[in-house]
Amino acid sequence: MIIIGDQFVPFEQIENIDSIEDIKDTASNSTVCFEYDKPAMLYCFDNQVAYCVKITSIKEAVYANALGAKYILPARNILEQVQKTAENYLFDSKVLAVIEDESSIEELALKSIDGVIFQKLIK
Repeated sequence: MIIIGDQFVPFEQIENIDSIEDIKDTASNSTVCFEYDKPAMLYCFDNQVAYCVKITSIKEAVYANALGAKYILPARNILEQVQKTAENYLFDSKVLAVIEDESSIEELALKSIDGVIFQKLIK
């Protein structure tokens, strides 16, 4: 299970962005994070920028994977459906649950979610 944001587990730098222009101001080795936006995803895909994207539907998850998202952050109400879709279609993207603290890690691991990211790292 991937754990991003825990104080005891080293993790990559996550940069929250609001627009494509913001990507130019991020560190080259960071992963950018944003709300679902096809132009931003296409920009990241074309420029080999690692990104995570917040999604609200299975369709958005499919597009995010097709456009090379490193991480997909589904809304909680579709988390398990997105994980099953990712497993069925062998997504390269990893599905991460957004969590407040480590108390839900065990529950999510038992549901076979790819990983977690702490809320404090994303907008």
